[in-house]
Formats: sequence, C-alpha cells, structure tokens
Amino acid sequence: MIRPPNIFRWQFLLCLLLLVAGLAGTITHAELTDEQKRQLFLKSRERMRTVPTPTPEESATPRAKPKPAKKPPAKKKKSTPEPTPEPEEEQTPARTPRPKAEETPTRSRRPKAEETPARRLTPVETSTPARATATPVPQPCPTPGRANESAEVVVKKSGYQKPRGFSLLPFHLFGKRYQYLTNSVRKEIDRAPVLRERWRFIIVHNSGTRQGNARIFNYYHKNVRRMKNGLAYHFVIGNGTSSGDGEIEVGDRWRRQINGGHVHSDYLNNISLGICLVGDFNRTQPTRAQLDSCEELIRYLRDRCGKVERREIPVRPHREMNPPRWATDCPGDDFPYRWFGQFR
Repeated sequence: MIRPPNIFRWQFLLCLLLLVAGLAGTITHAELTDEQKRQLFLKSRERMRTVPTPTPEESATPRAKPKPAKKPPAKKKKSTPEPTPEPEEEQTPARTPRPKAEETPTRSRRPKAEETPARRLTPVETSTPARATATPVPQPCPTPGRANESAEVVVKKSGYQKPRGFSLLPFHLFGKRYQYLTNSVRKEIDRAPVLRERWRFIIVHNSGTRQGNARIFNYYHKNVRRMKNGLAYHFVIGNGTSSGDGEIEVGDRWRRQINGGHVHSDYLNNISLGICLVGDFNRTQPTRAQLDSCEELIRYLRDRCGKVERREIPVRPHREMNPPRWATDCPGDDFPYRWFGQFR
C-alpha cells in the first residue's frame, strides 16, 4: 500500500503540472491575442491612412471642417500602441495632415467667400445709379446743334448759298428793241423761275461741228453720251446751217433751272450758264451774226439773273474755266478772244 505522504506529493505534482499547463495556455493565448491585436492595429492603421483623403473633400464646405468626431479615435489609437514603439510613428502622420487640411481651407477659402460677395454687392449698387444718372445728362441736344452748324459750314464752302427769293425782271428791258432776241425767246427766258445769285458765271462754247442745232445736240447728248437731262447747254446759237445765222434756241435746262453739263466740273456746272455757238472755231471763226446775237443774249441774261456780290455776272471762255487736269481749247483757237473784253 502506498503511504499517504506519497499521495500528497503526487497530488501536488499534478497540481503543479496543471498550473504550468494553464500558465502555458494563458501565455500562448496571450501571444495569440497580441498577434491579433497587432493585426487589428495594422488594419486600423491602414484605415487611419485613408482618413486624411476624405478630410479635404469634406473641407470644401467651410462648415464640415472643424468636426470633433475625428479627434477621439486618435486618442484611442494612442492607448493601443503605448506598449510598442509604433505609436510614435502613428502620431507623426496623424498630426501632419490635420493642420495642413485645417490651415489651407480656412486661410484660402474663407476670406474669398467673405470678400467676393462684399465687393460684388457694393459696386453693383453704386455703379447702376451712377450710370443711370450720367446717361441723361449728356443726352440733351447740343450734338444736333453742332451737326447742323457743320452742315451749314459745308454748304458755305461749296459756294452755293441758300436762295434769297426770285429775281424780278428789270423795267428798263420792256421798252428795248432786239435784233436776235425775239418775243418768243424773251418770253421763255422770262418765264423761268430764276433765283437770286443762282448763276455766277456765263461760259461760251463752240460745238466743234460745222453744223447742228439744239435738237441734234439734244439727241446726241441723250442717246450717245447718255446724259439724263439731254442737251448739255442752256442756249444754242446757230450758224445758218441747221438753224438760222444768229438764231437763239432755249434749252430745257434753262426752262427747268437745272445745272448744265458743259464743264468738266460738277461744281461749275451747278453755278454756270452754258451758251454754245455752232461751228468748229479751230478752222473758222464765228459769224458776225453769232457774235452779235451772243452779245444781246448775255446782256439780257445779266439783267434777268441780277448781280452777284454787287457785280455783273462774269463771262468766260470754256478754256479758262475747265479744270487744268482736263484742259481744252474750246471755243477754238480762231475765236476772237478780244470780244470778251467788253464784258469785263
């Protein structure tokens, strides 16, 4: 039989073995739990690394920036890595992104949101009434007055003044006798509504042809030269071929009191009367009847049209009036130019 002290020994040994086994189990269990904790810590660390990325996205709005919910998980993480040296590394990344995310949006975006609306509101309110008040002030009508003044100056520079009424027929013309101015011709001249100072020159031409009359020249100017108003002259004096020698024909331009087409200048055509003597005076001279008839017509027209600037209307040959760019020998080299001296 076994003695009782031996039994106690064996029981003591068994208890020790059980304790050792329990301690080993607890140690192994503790080791497993530490590994699990490490894995969990690593997982949580990875999650913490992804946390700073949503923070700037949420910080786009100024209200979501100072959220206190993100601070407590950092404290919990600090408690877990205290026994290990790893939590020191955790603190550095956790601290670095937070101030960056907080400083950048607060400094950059808040003042922009505050400054822009304040500046936009103030100029909109101030500028609109200023423009509304400024626009009606310059609008009153000084500008049309200036435009009218400039237009008047242009009219004065052109040499044509506004009419001062119609020119009346002088009384001393009624009792005179004329050799070439027939009653019908004088009536046509007198019927025309002549304005005062409308005509400022009387220009003498030759037709450059040996024969012709007002009807032939009218056809030529209207159908060949394509002149809208036909005969370019106001009067035509025949040489005895197609009309009588010294016969005066009145053109439609005189009846209508419109500008002529006998000078290479629109301005001169507007203020000059044209008298054409039929003939080519580079080969022959005008007949005595033509010169006398032209003299009667010029003197009658001077009295009918009145004076220009208190002087008689000047009489000139075509060659003296045409612009030098379009020089001409009209009324011809054989024309007696001394004849013009009696009108000066």
